[in-house]
Amino acid sequence: MPKEAVFTMKLEPELRADFMAEAEAAHRPASQVLRELMRDFIKRQREEREYDEFLSRKVDASRVSMRAGVSCSNDEVELMFAARRVGVTSQA
Repeated sequence: MPKEAVFTMKLEPELRADFMAEAEAAHRPASQVLRELMRDFIKRQREEREYDEFLSRKVDASRVSMRAGVSCSNDEVELMFAARRVGVTSQA
């Protein structure tokens, strides 16, 4: 991918010096390290947003289910799975 955009930022001189030293110690150009950090940040942000959207859809579906009366309480679920565990362990 051609690199045509320029990104300028202000930061503390000590942070810049430490970053440049670490990039050099890793035998990598600072711009390459920054591009990787940016890509990782973008990926994490998108994954978090997608998870938040997924979770929101699940919560909304659960609320609709609860209002429609087609759901079980936590106590009912616990009783169902306790019975299943007994059935499974008694077969062993």
